[in-house]
Amino acid sequence: MGYPTRQSRLRAGRLARNQHGVISRAQLLELGLSGRAIKHRVTTGRLYSVHRGVYAVGRRELNRRGRWMAAVLSAGEGAVLSHRSAGELWGILPRGTGPPQLSVPGSNGRRRRDVVVHRRPSLRPEDVTRRERIPVTVPACTLVDLAAEASRDGRGRALLERAVNEADRLGLIDPERLREAVGEMPRRPGLGMLRGLLDVRTFVLTDSELERRLLPMARGAGLGLPETGARVNGYRVDFLWPEIGLVVETDGLRYHRTPAQQARDRERDQAHAEAGLTPLRFTHSQVRFEPERVKRTLREVAARLRGT
Repeated sequence: MGYPTRQSRLRAGRLARNQHGVISRAQLLELGLSGRAIKHRVTTGRLYSVHRGVYAVGRRELNRRGRWMAAVLSAGEGAVLSHRSAGELWGILPRGTGPPQLSVPGSNGRRRRDVVVHRRPSLRPEDVTRRERIPVTVPACTLVDLAAEASRDGRGRALLERAVNEADRLGLIDPERLREAVGEMPRRPGLGMLRGLLDVRTFVLTDSELERRLLPMARGAGLGLPETGARVNGYRVDFLWPEIGLVVETDGLRYHRTPAQQARDRERDQAHAEAGLTPLRFTHSQVRFEPERVKRTLREVAARLRGT
């Protein structure tokens, strides 16, 4: 029967453990097991077929990562986990129940009953990596793929925004680096939608444009002209209404501040509060795209400060 050596069995076991409990027929053959030996192990319940040419070792049940790894092995060389499955693996999407989603080199995408395959003309080396030893698209590529799916799903935009937020929160990629990464990618589905989202989220106005847009909102909220660029409590502030003790600061980013930036922001706001001022913080994106919300907040805070 051509029984494998003890060394080849041990190596096969280690490889399967490193692959979340699965191994491919090609890997077993490379480790010295013959086709008859593999068949014997399937017959005796030491290998369980998961996909054609891919086996679970020792037990039939696999966890989510084992099923992902088995799907990647079944798709052949160059296959990687992608789309929603990649989002789950990176931790930027909640756990799903759908079949594994893969990207493989080639064309003419097709759907299998147990695996969703996205065929691509090419996957650049910088598009792929490994996480928990599973080949997977990098976070930037994963988010572009999620954007492509979001464009076909009315609820997908909210899911995409959540994924971008989570990628930032987990330190996988921040909005600025993501914007740079998508700018360097060749044309592909999802790029346009993700760029549009990032253009809003990382939107920055020039000082003069910021002032030009914010001042009419302040007038609409019943505020007079502020002092701009004044130094207050040791800090340069964007806008100050000294008669009511209101300080308005603006940030270029809607939801991403580094820990150091966040600490400085808190120190500034705390210094103003200790001095009896009321600090408000808006983003450039809010000033540009949510003027009514900014005006409403200014109006309500100003009324409270005046006691009206």
